[in-house]
Amino acid sequence: MRGLARPALRARWCRSLWALPARAAANAASSPPPPPVGASPGALNPFDRRLKRKQKNWAALQAEPAKCDYLREEVGGRIADRVFDITRTFPLALDVGSGRGYIAQHLTKETVEKLIQVDIAENALKNAIESEIPTVRVVADEEFLPFKEDTFDLVVSSLSLHWVNDLPKAFKEDTDEIQVNYPGLFEVMEDLQGMGESNCSWNRKPLLHRETMLAAAAIYQEMYGNSNGSVPATFQIYYMIGWKYHESQAKPAQRGSATVSFGDLAKIEGLLKRGKK
Repeated sequence: MRGLARPALRARWCRSLWALPARAAANAASSPPPPPVGASPGALNPFDRRLKRKQKNWAALQAEPAKCDYLREEVGGRIADRVFDITRTFPLALDVGSGRGYIAQHLTKETVEKLIQVDIAENALKNAIESEIPTVRVVADEEFLPFKEDTFDLVVSSLSLHWVNDLPKAFKEDTDEIQVNYPGLFEVMEDLQGMGESNCSWNRKPLLHRETMLAAAAIYQEMYGNSNGSVPATFQIYYMIGWKYHESQAKPAQRGSATVSFGDLAKIEGLLKRGKK
């Protein structure tokens, strides 16, 4: 697990933390609608995707949308590193839930020749970070992508699919953790809102009282606070990279073709240690 410090921001009272959910309360449904047609068997529908679109569009229109991008920037760079580990060029790639292009800015045109960026929030795509890769931006729901099968040579996604209702339709891979230290619980909530990551589940509480928030902040500080007064928040990251097979990629050797045994490897290690002495 790697630690990440929250960038220093000027202190301010976060009245918007209560104002935004209160405005949305009138439109909040008491129970979620059934899964849409075409969903996987047994799929649930816990998240309000229309609300998630509003949250992400709101975050992208803030005066300084990049101030809360530190986590997305970090994860985007890590995913790009994983793409670079694949020694080939991808003619056409897809970034699912691209946001403002946190992966694309780290990639090169020698690795990806053309990129399609898809996101549910049009404002995020309008404010996308420039990339050297020729890019087409498409507004679409990650649950219902408007592309034919076998279209792309590479598919990536970063910090988007955790709000998808039908996960079996999406992906499941290896995981990573990033810990960020904040001045307090209110800063955690403020930055989540700035990222467009506020809760959008159908059964969410439309309004939290100030006294409840203050009590929760005090308990969080008491139970998990650091010695310097800050509080940690751990983000669990799931990565997905899928690519199409190509003849230029290295192929595994045939069974039985090895010329060195595991026993020989132990001997080599011993010789290396003698050489260092």
